[in-house]
Amino acid sequence: MSQPARKPGKPGKTAASRTAAASKPRTAAASKSSAKSRPSTGDGGGGGGRKLSLSLLVVALVGVLALAAVSLLSDSDSSDSAPSGSGNEAAGEQPEPDAELLALARRDKSDPYARGAADAPVVMIEYSDFQCPFCGKFARDTKPSLVRKYVDEGVLRIEWRQFPIFGKESENAARASWAAGRQGKFWQFHDVAFGEERKKNSGAFSRDGVEQMAKEAGVEDLAKFAEDMKSADATAALREDMNEGYGLGVSSTPAFLVNGTPVLGAQSAEYFEQTVERARKQAERADAPTTPPADEPDSDERDSDERDADEPDAGGAP
Repeated sequence: MSQPARKPGKPGKTAASRTAAASKPRTAAASKSSAKSRPSTGDGGGGGGRKLSLSLLVVALVGVLALAAVSLLSDSDSSDSAPSGSGNEAAGEQPEPDAELLALARRDKSDPYARGAADAPVVMIEYSDFQCPFCGKFARDTKPSLVRKYVDEGVLRIEWRQFPIFGKESENAARASWAAGRQGKFWQFHDVAFGEERKKNSGAFSRDGVEQMAKEAGVEDLAKFAEDMKSADATAALREDMNEGYGLGVSSTPAFLVNGTPVLGAQSAEYFEQTVERARKQAERADAPTTPPADEPDSDERDSDERDADEPDAGGAP
């Protein structure tokens, strides 16, 4: 999982503190620090994001800590090592998802930044940065198998959220992918941008760089692409996604919500499959019809039946 570079001279955070921070409310000092790496999306940035209620924070914290207990992140923030053991150990026993976290899934059939059926039982929301190396690892090593096994089968829907945290080129890439999506080429741009690992802020995602990626992705109207990149609509779209992420306490990438269950870092395909399977079973239980209890006779009916049982049979012996 990638984070903006730390200032020299300060000790690194522990794995547990980094993981737990993903679900805790941001302090004023943390908000001020992270604001330096947010994109220039006008007023609002990420500080006006919707904050979780206390109950939601408890749900998210329980989920994150359960994951942390079985998947400790290394000090370099690399989350690409899969935890060993059974499915329950790997994905953790999770509480039933909170309705407000589930409601973050947009499920818009016309959303060009999502793939999979809008009514899929499982929705995975992905907060990502095109310059994040672990986001790229997930895109290359894990997402294709999830698409084949779950998205194509109607089980999983993936919804992208722009979360550029590594400076100007991250914002360029986010705006460019959004503009490509306006022409129905977001996922093609996504695959080109993540097709190989690129050094951060090296010019790969300069204006010329993202225009070349758009060409490779099949974006036809490059003039419209350039206009859309710098439009107010692009600014608003990035702000909305980042406000959502910051409101949840997301501070590093990649971060995911799988039917409301937090998953941090580029975990293995097996890990995500176990999490999706668990979410699917939870969704099936929630949708299963409940059989109403059989109607019981009221007290008058019971009294009448008891009197009838006590009375002798008229045709019996005297």
